[in-house]
Amino acid sequence: MSPRRNRPKGDDSSGRSAEDDRARRYGGWQSGVSWAGEEWSVRHVAGASAEGKTYRCPGCDQLIPGGMPHVVAWPEHAGVDDRRHWHKACWNARDRGNPGGGGVPKTSKG
Repeated sequence: MSPRRNRPKGDDSSGRSAEDDRARRYGGWQSGVSWAGEEWSVRHVAGASAEGKTYRCPGCDQLIPGGMPHVVAWPEHAGVDDRRHWHKACWNARDRGNPGGGGVPKTSKG
């Protein structure tokens, strides 16, 4: 007798898309935001999926240490090179203006 399966064979009744699975894999959830005259994709990243990686936040120009939860944002129709990693607080304050920060990240659009 074989062990019982937890799910019926071949039945993906979860209703989740590949994008949902990708967001879950990176430890966060993804949404869309209108900002700076463009539509942006925004992914919230859990600290565990950023372990060992360091990024520079364009909002405050400070480092985001590995293992720290943060936000990844990029213009909807941009490429991988246009993704920017932000502290959550900096992303939430992006419209307030920050004299020391980078403000709107530059994209490949001229």
